[in-house]
Amino acid sequence: MVDDEAKKVIWSLQNNKRTEAERNVFAPTGKKPMNKNVVYVFSSIGITFLVSFALSLFSKATTQFCFLIDSYCFNSTENPIAYTMYIFMNLWILILGIGIAYLIGKKLGKHFKI
Repeated sequence: MVDDEAKKVIWSLQNNKRTEAERNVFAPTGKKPMNKNVVYVFSSIGITFLVSFALSLFSKATTQFCFLIDSYCFNSTENPIAYTMYIFMNLWILILGIGIAYLIGKKLGKHFKI
């Protein structure tokens, strides 16, 4: 005689000891998953702001900087928040420049197949 239990393949590590309610915990709910793009954008902006604040703290020398026009200038020791915003804007100009250069290079790479 062949034992039917010996032939049965058991895929559960718990040897089918879970109840029906425990099995249905991960059943689909019908809800759409949350779009995480907004979370990613705000977290990247926050991390960049924290990095720019840390960079402004590491700077020991006094720096004179201007926003867009020459009459709107500040001193880094007198206005540390304005200096942090100045570094923040420069970092995002660099990040966006690298991203745009990547996209242009990708399009040119598809256009000029070598």
